[in-house]
Amino acid sequence: MDFLLDGEESRRLLFRKLAPSDFGSWLPFHQDKRTSEFWSGLPEDPKAACEEDIKRTLYRYENDLGGRMAIVRKDTNELVGLAGLLIQEVDDQREVEIAYSLLPRFWKQGFATEAAQKSKAYAFTHELADSLISIIHIHNTPSQKVALNNGMVLEKTTTYKNNPVHIYRTPA
Repeated sequence: MDFLLDGEESRRLLFRKLAPSDFGSWLPFHQDKRTSEFWSGLPEDPKAACEEDIKRTLYRYENDLGGRMAIVRKDTNELVGLAGLLIQEVDDQREVEIAYSLLPRFWKQGFATEAAQKSKAYAFTHELADSLISIIHIHNTPSQKVALNNGMVLEKTTTYKNNPVHIYRTPA
């Protein structure tokens, strides 16, 4: 099954694979302390965090574990963030997650919701799962709002990678 939205598009966004050459465009995400304020276990150094993030994404691509795609504005060709479908293991269950992370300068413009909705539509159109989740830190209210805007409901609270998280779910 192809969990990658490579070549897909939404109203304002193009989806493409993340590449090592995106390092400079994605680095500001890791340089802004607000992007990691809720999540523990990430490298302190922004460059190391960015390198790890890109390596982890490329590993997912190569091992059929889905992966966040680079999402790019159609009108300016600027990298907005990363979004897509990930194969995850949560509470000993294999799940398909809708994941999204945006560069802070693109927050509160509807891009995360647009990317999440496209990811959901892609997953259901291609029959990739019966339901989808989003894993969101319990204190990350903006991401929780995106999940709600994407038709998801809070299913449970659990621990994921040593972080307290809410699991939002949407049925097919």
